[in-house]
Amino acid sequence: MDLTGALLRATAARPHVLLVTTPGGTAVRLAAERHLRRLDVPTAGTPADADVLLVAGPDCPSLEPAFDRLWQDMPEPRCRDRVRGADAVPDVVDDCRTVLASATGRRGTAAHVPAERPSAELPMAEVGPDRDGLTLDRLHVPLGPLLSDWPTGLTIRLTMQGDVVEQARVEGLPAQAATPSPPFWAEPWLRAEAGEQVTVGAAARRRAAAHLDSLARLLSVAGWQAAATTARRLRDELLTGADAAAVRARVERFARRVGRSRVLYWLTRGIGELTEAEARRVGARTGNARHEVDECAGTGAVETGFGPAEGRARGDVPARYRAWLASTVHATSLLEDASPLGADGEGPRGCVRDGLRPSAALVAVLPQLLRGAELAAARLIVASLDPDPDELVTAAPGARAHG
Repeated sequence: MDLTGALLRATAARPHVLLVTTPGGTAVRLAAERHLRRLDVPTAGTPADADVLLVAGPDCPSLEPAFDRLWQDMPEPRCRDRVRGADAVPDVVDDCRTVLASATGRRGTAAHVPAERPSAELPMAEVGPDRDGLTLDRLHVPLGPLLSDWPTGLTIRLTMQGDVVEQARVEGLPAQAATPSPPFWAEPWLRAEAGEQVTVGAAARRRAAAHLDSLARLLSVAGWQAAATTARRLRDELLTGADAAAVRARVERFARRVGRSRVLYWLTRGIGELTEAEARRVGARTGNARHEVDECAGTGAVETGFGPAEGRARGDVPARYRAWLASTVHATSLLEDASPLGADGEGPRGCVRDGLRPSAALVAVLPQLLRGAELAAARLIVASLDPDPDELVTAAPGARAHG
């Protein structure tokens, strides 16, 4: 009996896939997530748990060293591949399973193995005074550019004292090898600005799906995997044209469940709080809905509709995820609206009119929000803002950061 062959075939039948996305690859990532869920193939959160490293999106040379580090940390048998278009996802996944089932899967794909293991380049710890005047070790820790449920390409350099962030600095964002495509989530508003006919219903679908995608990442970071999976399923239903009435009912149930969760609220309350004045100063705005968010918290307030609003970043983590929930519910009420979309440019993350990229403002506010936070809270803060890598990579040098 060929025990090795049997084990390889078992691994290939249901491999753990580490799916990483390059900036500009949102559409490919969404197609890959849908296909993997349809096959009941689990995704891996770390390279140690992965059999397949699947890179989704256009080439991004500046991220190749990070991909190589992930690849080196994966156990054998393993496979690495790239998918650049949504239509190619099924074939690429099948190819990976074939490689894993063969003897070559034990060694990986030789063409992808770097000549030597890249250095993590972590500086040595040093000592310095903390906020209470005590002298403690300072450790310099990078977050990113590739983490599970993290904006791809974003790297934040943290100076830690114990588990508390003393300083945070955002590094330069990666550039694509080719001309970047328009941000996926802001596409309907950019098309309307260019003079194309886009309906309010089509934009509402994209807005609701964008918020559900953000909620899925936040819930996953918070450890509520079942709710994160529900958010991703609802997101995919919206993007694939599910019946408006049916999906609205499911979204409302989801919003009530998450918005009224006391455990989630207690876990995240008071974290990453930003005042309205500070949000206005950096230009971090909601730009997606002008409505009360109390309905999602169970107080029965009524939504009042779309329009520019301050405070996409305003408040703490619960304020931000409840705003997402309320905006998502409101957007699903407009799915059948066939009227033309206006040219106000208010996308899911803010105003994208005239080349504005609101995610740049969300990144700009991160250092001050992270300062003084614990490491686990830092992940929640970033997830609650959820800057879009597609917007960040398309931002031209010197472009305004405003929402």
